[in-house]
Amino acid sequence: MSTPYGIPEPPEVLDRREGPFGEVVLRRHGDLLQIIANGCFLMDTSDGRSERRLVDAALAALDARVPDPRVLIGGLGVGFSLAHAAGQPRWGRITVVEREPAVIEWHRAGPLSGLSAQALADPRTRIVETDLVAYVDETSDTFDALCLDIDNGPDWTVTEDNEGLYSQAGLTACTRVLNPGGVLALWSARPSPEFERTLRNAGFRQVCTEEIPVARGVPDVVHIGVRPG
Repeated sequence: MSTPYGIPEPPEVLDRREGPFGEVVLRRHGDLLQIIANGCFLMDTSDGRSERRLVDAALAALDARVPDPRVLIGGLGVGFSLAHAAGQPRWGRITVVEREPAVIEWHRAGPLSGLSAQALADPRTRIVETDLVAYVDETSDTFDALCLDIDNGPDWTVTEDNEGLYSQAGLTACTRVLNPGGVLALWSARPSPEFERTLRNAGFRQVCTEEIPVARGVPDVVHIGVRPG
């Protein structure tokens, strides 16, 4: 979209809030909705292939004999991963951990509700408003799959608080909430060979990285590891 003089229209800010971890902004740019956190572009509604692949890769890596597998989605974002998981009858309970109250409100009664209303109404879906790192450290819940998408990747975090999640100690905490044979799938805006090594060092097996081509630049990726069991 551009002005009559050919100058691109600036994004329209729909909401701007100071959240518990800094500023979060929802804006519209043409037909797209965008989420910005602390000045860092997180995601928009332009595609969603890699977010959906995050869920599919986790399900494909699970033992098909696991009945009604329980999945934890880390980060609600624009809702692509949640909507895709809710559209798959094989999943059992779907828990979404999101630390920003504004993002949850944008989905429940705001501009993002069109993407997630059906998934939020699904009786399998549960939204937990808390920090993912704290939740993984403290919860007594266990899951068959963790689908994590809270940063632009292990090497490009939104806040410094998230960095520990990608360390060996953070992955050990993830292992604690994964059932034996459970799958960790992590979205990243670029490959991270170092994170692959950390996954292996933390005891994960069948470690691999799937690439999802994008229109420009390096591909998005999903890092995958399986807890032995």
